[in-house]
Amino acid sequence: MTLIRKLFPRANNLHKFTLKILKSIRFRPKYLLWTALLSLTLILTTMNHLAAATFSPREFRGVWVASVHNIDWPSKAGLPVAQQQAELLNILDRMQELNLNALVLQVRPTGDAFYNSSYEPWSGWLTGTQGTPPQPYYDPLEFAIAESHKRNIELHAWFNPYRAQLSGKGSFAPNHMAAKYPQYAYQYGNNVWMDPGAKVIQDQTFNTIMDVVRRYDVDAIHFDDYFYPYPQKGVDFPDAQTYGAYQASGGTLSVSDWRRQNVNDLVERLYNSIHTEKPYVKFGISPFGIYRPGDPPTIQGFDQYEGLYADVKLWMEKGWLDYLAPQLYWRIDPPAQSYPVLLNWWLQNNPQHRHIYAGNALYKLPNPDWTVSEMVRQVAISRQPESHSPAPEVQSLEPGSQSPELENQSPELGKQFSLGNIFFSMKHFQNNVKGINDVFKSSVYPTPALPPTMPWLDDQPPEPPLGVQVSSGAITWFPDFTGDVRSWSLYRKTGNQWDLVQVLNAATTTATVTPGTYALRAVDRLANESVEEVVTVN
Repeated sequence: MTLIRKLFPRANNLHKFTLKILKSIRFRPKYLLWTALLSLTLILTTMNHLAAATFSPREFRGVWVASVHNIDWPSKAGLPVAQQQAELLNILDRMQELNLNALVLQVRPTGDAFYNSSYEPWSGWLTGTQGTPPQPYYDPLEFAIAESHKRNIELHAWFNPYRAQLSGKGSFAPNHMAAKYPQYAYQYGNNVWMDPGAKVIQDQTFNTIMDVVRRYDVDAIHFDDYFYPYPQKGVDFPDAQTYGAYQASGGTLSVSDWRRQNVNDLVERLYNSIHTEKPYVKFGISPFGIYRPGDPPTIQGFDQYEGLYADVKLWMEKGWLDYLAPQLYWRIDPPAQSYPVLLNWWLQNNPQHRHIYAGNALYKLPNPDWTVSEMVRQVAISRQPESHSPAPEVQSLEPGSQSPELENQSPELGKQFSLGNIFFSMKHFQNNVKGINDVFKSSVYPTPALPPTMPWLDDQPPEPPLGVQVSSGAITWFPDFTGDVRSWSLYRKTGNQWDLVQVLNAATTTATVTPGTYALRAVDRLANESVEEVVTVN
């Protein structure tokens, strides 16, 4: 039976069922032939079950919702609670309409919180005054998680680790980290930035994030490109005293290497601690889209390795991320910053085979030289296998798809690790800039999609749906009593293809459908799917 599991990992539930049957047989020599025939029949059934059809491809379809400067949500600081909630529901409904499946929500923009925190003050971007809770009281993060999950949308909590204040706006609440540790709060340009080299500041950020991991049902923790601030021309970041203390304690790294080590330490510490606390919570980072000028050779631009002290290539080598979302905020054709050239470089520098989701500059769409067709082409490029991937060759079904035999397996067996996109930012979908929503609904995301699985976190599918029946044009099934089901995926058979027609939340037990053949699967929080239950609706 171990061999069956290795050959057909999608058949884990069938494997369990087979074991139950075989264990129930009281072993006697006269049963040996019968047992062998039964085992062979189940193996052949499994082979036929897996090879017979193709299921809809998976894809990560994310969008950033920025709270800083009220870019996306809420539209204005200090709005009435009912309006804040209505705006967020409107965002989620629009995401559902566009078949997006992941909300990347900024919950700590400037050392403040869009949730109830014992570590940091309520955000002024939310209530208008830092440290003041919403009235009447509610917890925006808790609200966003519940409403996202109702719509089968993942919630990725987006934190900025060291930024304390933008554009010198407002004063600090007494429990803000800049007020608690003023010796490590530096005015840098128009902003206030905390010192990433100070252990107490590292711990503040770490403890704040881990508090959210423990108390909230988030699907992921997310960072963007801000670690050390983008450099001011001719002005060094004012951390000489902290660096001097490091040297006095025996440290020998150069200041640049020391700064990179400070960032590396936080990334590694968070990755390990998040998965120790909750193994199913993902950790992703969205860095600046260029690692270093000249990597690859045609690329020019900002050097984040020396400017932000972000050694993203090292994080990928060490596997300290579950996904990377490089901000590829350029068009396809210009050679100095080419979208496909940069995407291919990130794919080639992914030795641990983590997911890569391209970050797309939806915010540039209002510009005259950016078109909807550019966005459509970028998504199409993201769906294509990288031509020089280090992974073994596997027959591809179509751009962006995976064969059913490869789903829920180790990604080493797959050729493609470009598995989706994240768009910055939501307000341009809200405003339907240049009619992009109409194009996306008709030709880019016309049907729903499950996000890709992460087998290094969990590759065990949930138990299949129980009590599946058909009556009067409706498919019904029993509620989930295991606690493992996040949603149900419903497929309709068209020829030899099973098309995903609906993703239903865990509370759903009925789907009204048109006549046809359908497959229902249980889906867990990491998007592993169970074996399907197939029914025909007349």
